[in-house]
Amino acid sequence: MSEAILLVGGKGTRLRPLTTHTPKPMVRAAGVPFLAHQISRAAAAGVTRIVLATSYLAEVFEEHFGDGQREFGLKLVYVTEAEPLGTGGAIRNAAEQLTAGPNDPVLVFNGDILSGVDIAELVRQHHLSRADVTLHLTRVPDPRAFGLVPTDPDGRVLAFLEKPETPEQIVTDQINAGCYVFTRSVIDAIPTGREVSVERETFPGLLSGGGLLHGVVDSTYWLDLGTPAAFAKGSADLVRGLVDSPALPGPVGDALVLPGAQVSPRAVLSGGSAISEDVHVDDGAVIESSVLLPGARVGADAVVRNSIIGSHAQVGARTVLDGVTLGDAARIGADNELTTGARIACGTDLPDGSLRFSPGTMACTPHLGAVPQTVPVRV
Repeated sequence: MSEAILLVGGKGTRLRPLTTHTPKPMVRAAGVPFLAHQISRAAAAGVTRIVLATSYLAEVFEEHFGDGQREFGLKLVYVTEAEPLGTGGAIRNAAEQLTAGPNDPVLVFNGDILSGVDIAELVRQHHLSRADVTLHLTRVPDPRAFGLVPTDPDGRVLAFLEKPETPEQIVTDQINAGCYVFTRSVIDAIPTGREVSVERETFPGLLSGGGLLHGVVDSTYWLDLGTPAAFAKGSADLVRGLVDSPALPGPVGDALVLPGAQVSPRAVLSGGSAISEDVHVDDGAVIESSVLLPGARVGADAVVRNSIIGSHAQVGARTVLDGVTLGDAARIGADNELTTGARIACGTDLPDGSLRFSPGTMACTPHLGAVPQTVPVRV
C-alpha cells in the first residue's frame, strides 16, 4: 500500500467556536494541527501519497502543509468538494487523483479520529482476507451512541446496524472506528456526482451483493475528537504519550511548552497541557489537561482545567475555567468562574467579576452587584 484518502471536509460544528476560523483537522492538538498527527502516522506505516478530501475552508490545508514533502516525506494532493458529498461521495471524488491500480489497497481514514491502530497490520489483514473492504473496529463500553458492526469468528462482517434503542438491540460492542482499507475497484464503483454514505449505502450494498467485508478488532487507543471535551483529552493523551505520534513537537511528559511561550516559573502545568508559541502564563496560574492556542494569555492565579483557550484569547487573574472552550480573541475578565460545558464565542468580552456558570444551564448568572451581561455562552 502506498496511497491513502484522508477525509477532512467536515465543518466541525460540534467543535464550535474552535472551528469558526479553522477547519476541524487544523485545530492544534499537542502543539500541531491534529491532521499532522494523522499524516505522520500514515507516513510511518509506509504511505507515500495522500489525497486530502477537503471542503470547508479548503485553502487552509495547502497553505499550511504544501506538498507534504518537507514536513512528512510524502506527497499530499488536494481535492475540494464543491458541495457536500457524504463519506462515500467524498471518497469517490478524491479517487480521481489516485494512481493505484484496480486491485491495489487504498487506506481511507476520517480526519477527526485519534487512534493507535497498527495501519500496516490492517493492510496485512486486508491482503490475507482478500476482502473488498477491511474495517478497523473497536470495542466501546457503551455502544448506544454508535452503529454496531457484528462479525463472525473469522472476522467477516455480518451487518451494519443502526444505533441501538433497546438493550436487546445491543448484539455487539464492536463499532466502526473510521479507518478502512478499500480495494481500489470498490471505490471506483461508488456513484459519482451525488451524496453517498459508506455506512448506510456502500457497505450494506456490498454485503447484500455478496461482497466480503472484513473487520479487524483492535484494542489500542481510540477517541472521536468531535467535541471540545474529547479534543482536550486527546491532546493531553498525546502529550502524555498514551498514544504515539511522530508529529509530537517535543518529548512526552506532563506538559508540552513550545518555543516562544512565556510561562512563569511560579505557574503550574500538568495533565498533558499543551502551551503554544506566544502564550503568556502569569504567576500562580494553574493549567491542567488544557490546550492554550497561539497568543493566549492566562492571568495570575487563574485556574484552567480541561479547557481549550483560543488564539489570542485572554483569561483574567483569579478566574476559574473548568471544561470551557474559549473562542479566538475572546476575553474573560478577572474573578469569573465558568465550569463544564461553557463555550464562549470568538471575540466575546466578559467584564471582571461578572459571571458564575452552573453545569447544565443555558445562561450565565451575574455575580451579586455586577451589571447583567448578555453573552453568547453555549453548552
